[in-house]
Amino acid sequence: MEDILQVKGLELQVGEFLLGPVDLNINRGELFAVLGKTGAGKSLFLELIAGCYKNYKGIIQVNSKAPIGMVFQDYKLFPHMSVEENIGYGLKCRHMRKKQIKEEVEKLSEMLKISHLLKKYPNTLSGGEKQRTALARTLIVQPEILLLDEPFCALDLVTKQELYQNIIMVKEKFFCTILLVTHDFNEAYYLADKIGVLSDGKFLAVSEKEKIFEQAWPEEISRFFGIKEGKNEYGCEYDKRRII
Repeated sequence: MEDILQVKGLELQVGEFLLGPVDLNINRGELFAVLGKTGAGKSLFLELIAGCYKNYKGIIQVNSKAPIGMVFQDYKLFPHMSVEENIGYGLKCRHMRKKQIKEEVEKLSEMLKISHLLKKYPNTLSGGEKQRTALARTLIVQPEILLLDEPFCALDLVTKQELYQNIIMVKEKFFCTILLVTHDFNEAYYLADKIGVLSDGKFLAVSEKEKIFEQAWPEEISRFFGIKEGKNEYGCEYDKRRII
């Protein structure tokens, strides 16, 4: 399968924290979950891929001419704009005609079931509504790579599960590659094709989801993967773990 993102010898120093070195290939169309605790460097890695930093070492090769889209943990919605204006902002920056922007916004908002919110403002929205609005604003420019920074962390379980289905739908309908940052293994296992464990700025392990329980991992890694035999709250089945 073709790589859409190749990272080679990537390092970034921010204060006393060092991210990397990172060597990683992301396949086109896959959902890759970056799993780790708070302070592991997950958001920094995503921001680096998004182009927020220039003073890094190594290579970030993106095999796509389409833009990279990012949904931030705190959404970054423009408070002075309505939901409709927020979603259409990327097309406005491209000088698209107002009528066409309106059509695209309506089509996407209907897909994400937020048509009833278009005239509202961000300060009146729930967490799930803000998340869908931020997702729509990113998707409207048709990115081939979508970066999601802890998109479900402040949401209740019911809203999370609804948004999980949104992400699955987006992956299938938009044919985009998704990098998802999370501290929740169950979330990563449910959504991802491949999972990378990031700790103290370094990837300790990268594995296809189906192969996680076929291997013996060092204890440091098994703590991220270590769950009980049976099913979790999302209905994912697991086997006994072997810890070395």
